[in-house]
Amino acid sequence: MLVIVVENAPPRLRGRLAVWLLEVRSGVYIGTYSKRVREMIWEQVRAYIEDGNAVIGWAASNDAGFEFDTCGRHRRVPVDLDGFRLVQVLPEPTTAPPLAAPRKRFPR
Repeated sequence: MLVIVVENAPPRLRGRLAVWLLEVRSGVYIGTYSKRVREMIWEQVRAYIEDGNAVIGWAASNDAGFEFDTCGRHRRVPVDLDGFRLVQVLPEPTTAPPLAAPRKRFPR
């Protein structure tokens, strides 16, 4: 089993994914392919994702029963913790200006 979820993906990437996989919801694609085909599809996603982001998950013979990878602009990053892959959520980028340094008060 193979699942790819894309956000803010350009239409040409969504069209390419629709050729190989079934789009069950907007941006959610599923299918069953070999490792070689899965890697070829993921190369296409990485090449055409532009400003969007994507995650791929597939069945694997490990403790979790699956593997996953991500690409693009996102806050969720896969991390390895003693051989088990988890997701680290990075803090949101702040758009507020940095705080000004406090003013020094001089005695009068």
